[in-house]
Amino acid sequence: MNFEEDELFSAALLGWDMIEGPKLKWYRNFTNGNVDIDFENFLMNFYLGFRGGNEGLKPQAILYRDFYIVAFPRGLELCCLFMKPTGVGPKLQNLLTVAESLILHMDEMENDIDDDEDQDYDEIKRIIINMLREQQLSTPEIRRYFHMSNAEIWKIMSILEEDQRICRTEKRGRTQFWTSCN
Repeated sequence: MNFEEDELFSAALLGWDMIEGPKLKWYRNFTNGNVDIDFENFLMNFYLGFRGGNEGLKPQAILYRDFYIVAFPRGLELCCLFMKPTGVGPKLQNLLTVAESLILHMDEMENDIDDDEDQDYDEIKRIIINMLREQQLSTPEIRRYFHMSNAEIWKIMSILEEDQRICRTEKRGRTQFWTSCN
């Protein structure tokens, strides 16, 4: 990352107290361009943002609207450099365009998947109603025919029951038995 000296406007050293959690050990402004940060309210989230999570997935920098922070850990301490972003606005606008395009693409894909699932569920409903004509089957037996999760089969059975297409016949232990209402 290339940066110029005038981008760095302040630095802070955060430590960790076993009782109080993160604490500000040292803070210094280098220029008058101070960003107003309420460390008391912001410190825990800020410290955990850089120090929490998996060992290999910790951020090195976090970008905010008016500044970005680059942090370097040392033991439980965190040395933070507060920087003025230069030329980030146009880049973020370009990224917003890319993100909006991806969101629209994902929505279209999700709608296609939902349509496919609705067609699959409609076919499964039709088959279940036919299976239950003049006989009764338990929920686990029905589930085995379709290789579905318990939640998925119960969702379908609940819809069919609400539509009065199938009826509950008996319950043995925790097993519910069903038959066609027609």
